[in-house]
Amino acid sequence: MPIGNFYGLSVGTGDPELITVKGLRILQNSPVVAFPSGLQGKPGMAEKIISRWLQPEQILLHLNFPYIQDEQILLNAWEEAAKIVYERLKTGLDVVFACVGDVSFYSTFTYLAQTLRRLYPDVIVVVIPGVCSPMAAAAVLGIPLTIKDEKLAVLPAIYSMNDFETALEWAEVVVLMKVSSVYVKVWKILQQRNLLKSSFVVEKATSEEMVLHPDLTNLSNLKLPYFSILIVQLQSRYF
Repeated sequence: MPIGNFYGLSVGTGDPELITVKGLRILQNSPVVAFPSGLQGKPGMAEKIISRWLQPEQILLHLNFPYIQDEQILLNAWEEAAKIVYERLKTGLDVVFACVGDVSFYSTFTYLAQTLRRLYPDVIVVVIPGVCSPMAAAAVLGIPLTIKDEKLAVLPAIYSMNDFETALEWAEVVVLMKVSSVYVKVWKILQQRNLLKSSFVVEKATSEEMVLHPDLTNLSNLKLPYFSILIVQLQSRYF
């Protein structure tokens, strides 16, 4: 019996309608749908985004990925999740893994797919692209992310300001993903460089809980959720 396909499905940043037509078709035609478990027994973000599109007969797999930095614990979690997924794949069932944003952009999916390929070389992985958070944040702010020949720097969650300050030296637009843990330090640097008025924070872009902060001048102590993104424009724009 041929094994099923493993789909990495980008479901966008919060608005359920940001899934692509292709992604929706594959989601609804797959007998098994997997996604990261939420915290404290609550639905995770990916699950909430796709909930309206799920079919009653579909099998749902809640996969546990701990929010920690310990590499061995994370490796164990990837391997356990891969085993759960493969149990379905080997029976010939397709499995869709729903992931917030785009599956190729700082995504949980990448680690799971790599682990599956390592443990089970016969697995076929299919990637379905989608909307990632920098594009979604720019859209809801009503600004272009880049124009003309602007250089763009995108940094993941960071714990040192060196990379951020270096990016401010060469890029015209800087994006910080998941900025909540370093926001206070980042704000001080933006203040020193007189960039607060041209910096924007978006909490939970395109979701029902979205909050926009289009000017950070008086917002030195924002308490931001995990899914928060910051965009900095370093030069004036003329249209």
